[in-house]
Amino acid sequence: MATLAVDCHYSITGSGPPLFLTHGIGAAEDAWRFMLPKLSKHFSVVTYDLRGHGKSSVTHKNFTLDELVLDLERIREKTKFEKAHFAGHSLGGMIAPAYALKFPDHVISVGLLSTVAGRSEEDSKKVWNVIKEMENNGIEKTLQTLTTRWFTDEFININPDLVKRRLKQVVDTDPEVFLNVFKIYAKTEMLLWLKNISKPCLLLTGENDGGCSPKHNKIMANEIKDFKLVILPKYKHSLLIEAPNEVAESLIGFINFTLKADRLRK
Repeated sequence: MATLAVDCHYSITGSGPPLFLTHGIGAAEDAWRFMLPKLSKHFSVVTYDLRGHGKSSVTHKNFTLDELVLDLERIREKTKFEKAHFAGHSLGGMIAPAYALKFPDHVISVGLLSTVAGRSEEDSKKVWNVIKEMENNGIEKTLQTLTTRWFTDEFININPDLVKRRLKQVVDTDPEVFLNVFKIYAKTEMLLWLKNISKPCLLLTGENDGGCSPKHNKIMANEIKDFKLVILPKYKHSLLIEAPNEVAESLIGFINFTLKADRLRK
């Protein structure tokens, strides 16, 4: 099957240096809604729906990471931003660096948020067990598992409506698409190619994110030439919902530092 880009739905908010943001599994561009007020004061923020998510269509449901990268390049071409910052959360944190590897001339910096590389055999087994549970019992039956992996107990108790909304997004995603992107997340091993990324990278994760742990992020940092590592205390996986201000401030600080360093080099 030919590898082709899909025209994904996207939005541009704010003004300043361009920043492309890629959401994770079973989410949509509104994953960034709590961060946009801060980010849009500094950047032209491009958010979009991955193929098969939100308002974006899908041509076939067994697409690959490479195709998701081509979708992002299609959006960049449409926006006419020649060089930009790219960041992603979870699966999006795999798409952004994969894009930087394929299209380095368009990339100034990369943000890898709540993502993972260097999984042990046991780590991989845990992820694939969740996928098997979904395939055998249905995605809705695994929502409790996802909830405890993604959110802190405190947040679940205080913000049940936000948790329900996030889980509804999962349920509303086409099951074949959801399982496919989960499998892309499970089988992608960035450790094979992270060392080839020459752009400055922000590695950011929650202290208690079991799947995308500080341990994994330290392994990733050892592979990257130019990096900043940020571990946010107490949080788990859903940082865009639970810790949007901390994530936004980290991104702003990192990108501004990168831009300043770039100007000094010139």
